[in-house]
Amino acid sequence: MSNENVRGRRRSAVANATPPSTWIDRELADCEFKDERLGKRFRSLLEQFAASPGESIPLVCQDWANTKAAYRFLDNDRVSEAEILAGHFEATRDRAAKTTGPILVLHDTTEFSFKREDIAAVGKTHIGIAGVDRLGRLRRYTACGILMHSSLAVTAEGLPLGITAIKFWSRDKFHGANELKRHINPTRVPIEEKESIRWLVNLRQSTALLGATDRCVHVGDRESDIYELFCTAKDAGTHFLLRTCVDRLAGDGSHTIAAEMAETHCRGLHRVDVLDRHGAVSHAVLELKFRRVRVLPPIGKQSRYPALNLTVLHAKERGKPRGRNRIDWKLITDLPINSRVEAIEKLRWYAQRWKIETLHKILKSGCRAEQSKLRTAERLVNLLAIFCILSWRIFWLTMLNRSTRHAKPSLAFTPLEIDLLERLTPERRQSGSRRPPALSSCLTQLARLGGYLNRASDAPPGNTVIWRGLSRLTDIEIGYLLGAQHVGN
Repeated sequence: MSNENVRGRRRSAVANATPPSTWIDRELADCEFKDERLGKRFRSLLEQFAASPGESIPLVCQDWANTKAAYRFLDNDRVSEAEILAGHFEATRDRAAKTTGPILVLHDTTEFSFKREDIAAVGKTHIGIAGVDRLGRLRRYTACGILMHSSLAVTAEGLPLGITAIKFWSRDKFHGANELKRHINPTRVPIEEKESIRWLVNLRQSTALLGATDRCVHVGDRESDIYELFCTAKDAGTHFLLRTCVDRLAGDGSHTIAAEMAETHCRGLHRVDVLDRHGAVSHAVLELKFRRVRVLPPIGKQSRYPALNLTVLHAKERGKPRGRNRIDWKLITDLPINSRVEAIEKLRWYAQRWKIETLHKILKSGCRAEQSKLRTAERLVNLLAIFCILSWRIFWLTMLNRSTRHAKPSLAFTPLEIDLLERLTPERRQSGSRRPPALSSCLTQLARLGGYLNRASDAPPGNTVIWRGLSRLTDIEIGYLLGAQHVGN
């Protein structure tokens, strides 16, 4: 090939480096800031962080001018997490509209801890115990940090579509739960006066955003076992599948749910593979019980909330396993369960709940959110909102390889990125194939850049190798573009 052809090909690659529609374009299409310059700075920041996940602000910005502009953006009174995430919310809605089947909306709360001398500037999360002093008295400390309650939409197969709602807050006052119970019954306190109101707010916001109320199934752990949440879902015309921890009154009020389930016979068995504490696979056989139950609200709130007809599903493991806890899930849902197949379907839906914990892990490990040195809650919240978009993309790329086999690589990569990943794939170099690479091939090569070995016995690439691969791919792209410009000159 002549030098002129090489130059022409490289000039073409440089021209295609910023195509008219990239993933950032899709996520920011509906972002509207009060000042157009803020929108441009946000786009620049997102591009910089996406190029180097987990790195500090000075490192990703490279010079003092850009670093100072980033700090000013995060500290700007006209910037909020709602404006930062507005475009991503709309993109999530668009992705959900293109899918079929149920949309699982996973809800969970996580805590970000920071070490600061001025705790009040960031906020408090809890009071912990750090051992005892010489006199045997408990030594207490106040934890500095921010709490985040997020909602993530995924398909039934586990592909994350995006974040649908988010709430940040910190705690200024602390009350011991046992001491509180001596003075007042917590079930008599209105939900509007409790921190638990976040579950209701996120359910309403997620349902309104996605629109398809009948397709949405809101999934939560035992902390979401809130009667007001059941009623909120009913009023919104949507569905829920929650893990229950409260033995509520049932029927005519003379007995509880546990009493009715004790009278229910096993309706089938389900065999699952489970990992123990050492990562070894073991087998578990679950006994399935399900029953439609008339559930009553707490006694102190029966004048405010109606009784509901709900389905209770129990999945309990036979025998006592070694090296791990026994599986014992008690789920409650407004959806009907009339067969073993439908019961297994609901169990699989609830098993997807762990994906929101994976998202939170990416935020803390991949984006290293807790390593930030920003000194105020407002700046940290804006930074966390940006990291939420990046964490979703890393998770989306990871799961895309497992749930989508026939999509085009342009769904996730720019033309230049596809070209570079194709050149880096050993099998394609050896075979000399000129066919367009598949999405799975590009994602596997991206994971290889992050340390994935791609052996026949290896599991599919995980989030860690994906975020490492993204950083390396950016470095390779920069080197390629610099080389192309040098040859062009």
